[in-house]
Amino acid sequence: MKSRAASLRSIAGQSFDVCAIGGGATGSGCALDSQLRGFRTVQLEAGDYASATSSTSTKMAHGGVRYLEEAIRGFDPKEYAVLKRALHERIHMLRNAPFLTTTKQFITPCFRRIDVPYFEIGLKLYDWIAGRDALAPSVYLSREETLRLMPTLAADRLVGSVAYTDGQFDDARYNITLVKTFAAAGGETLNYARVVAFEKAPDGKLTAAEVEDQLTRAHFTIRARAFINATGPYADTVRRMATPAALPRMRLSKGIHILLPLEVLASEDALLVPKTEDGRVLFAIPWHGRLLVGTTDDEAKLSDELYLKKEEVAYVLRQLNKYLAQPATASQIVSGTAGLRPLVSSGKSAETKRLARDHEVELDGASGLISIMGGKWTTHRAMAEDTLNAVQKYLGDAGRKCSTLSHPLLGSAGYSPEYWKSLATRFALTESTARHLAGKYGVCALDLVKLAEGKPELARPLLEGLPPICAEVVFAARDELAVSIEDVLARRIGLQLYGWRDAIRAAPAVAELLARELGWPENTKEQAIAEYVAKIQGLIEKAGI
Repeated sequence: MKSRAASLRSIAGQSFDVCAIGGGATGSGCALDSQLRGFRTVQLEAGDYASATSSTSTKMAHGGVRYLEEAIRGFDPKEYAVLKRALHERIHMLRNAPFLTTTKQFITPCFRRIDVPYFEIGLKLYDWIAGRDALAPSVYLSREETLRLMPTLAADRLVGSVAYTDGQFDDARYNITLVKTFAAAGGETLNYARVVAFEKAPDGKLTAAEVEDQLTRAHFTIRARAFINATGPYADTVRRMATPAALPRMRLSKGIHILLPLEVLASEDALLVPKTEDGRVLFAIPWHGRLLVGTTDDEAKLSDELYLKKEEVAYVLRQLNKYLAQPATASQIVSGTAGLRPLVSSGKSAETKRLARDHEVELDGASGLISIMGGKWTTHRAMAEDTLNAVQKYLGDAGRKCSTLSHPLLGSAGYSPEYWKSLATRFALTESTARHLAGKYGVCALDLVKLAEGKPELARPLLEGLPPICAEVVFAARDELAVSIEDVLARRIGLQLYGWRDAIRAAPAVAELLARELGWPENTKEQAIAEYVAKIQGLIEKAGI
């Protein structure tokens, strides 16, 4: 990718066919689809890529077993449609970025004999709906086999389990890779670039966007024939910017996840808690050496501060501990995430946990703004396809075909699960570092590691004993538009999710490397460290850990 300065020169004051507003999964998917269809496309993100909803998911490429139950028991065709589409999209996520995705077996414990046929039938239906895109057949596991695979389960009432297979992916890196694939295809992209106003033609149609650079506060204008609003929770804000009288459509819910030591589950498989006290499901999933547990679903507002609350942490632990022989405690939590789900509502009142996770493409007849609302990570590609079909119809250019169904993301060509071995051999990397780099960057890890050739200071670990190396910070600044400590640790490398206290320890080294790459004055570096440390310490205190 270009440097930020070069990107600004290529974008400010220029004209494009399509402007995609939003740098999350949906906006990045729309930008890539648009560019691959031959439209000259620009993408603008108000913060950092994947800095909101798209990096706070349960990291599952899945249909959604909860939607299956709601579709059948509630006779809800919308939930069934979401489930079916997601199950068929899941396989394309796995194939298009094999280094960022994997499959995982999920174990559903049964503590009553009647639970066994209930879950067996349900999960066989899940397999059947996936059809030829199914990953592996669901199976019944005896009590003994269940405890062999997951020895920390409460054994006193266990009668067996039903296991099924679903997809798992690195949400933040997948998002960054979508952006990089778009840029490699010739697209123009910029983070920390907020759209603050629109210009309109005499007929009321949008013709240009005024953009504020969030780092310098400078303003510039870009022109486009079509504007896509793919801003997730902020969709109504952009809709009202285009048409002040637009009625609100978004209903937001907050979801949290906690990260625990992997020893809490002591398994390579994931745990599905099939029914929580509020009628949802909960997942406990091995994730890069930690156990990711979540999620919650509570009504929220854009103005809400997003952090783990003590009562939310207690709720998640309470649901998990019903299934464990040795209860997990808040003191074991190493990090967590909190994010907003952008649910689209028809206007009828309903609890957010009852709203279907379907998406909707809206064309504003007055302004021409095309908004993509709702949806979920697994269907981001299909959401983008539907959105670009609407763009083509708006522009009167219906002849271009979508090609994202089987378009490998950057870093996938030539990748295999054994790729890490060639990295380790060629560059004398430890197995953990080689696996980490191959899993974050695919074959592009080669470009990253070459930065450290002849520079031992870049080849060393960011933190002794952990896989990330200093060259990743330089790569993030040079090739991935990272400009802050959090950009690097939370979304480029993933160390912040691995452990908040580890991230605090790594912050000075990250700041030093960013300061050199980006030309920070000394006082800027010290201020950046202090602000980042204060933020993470605040998260720790609010979570009560």
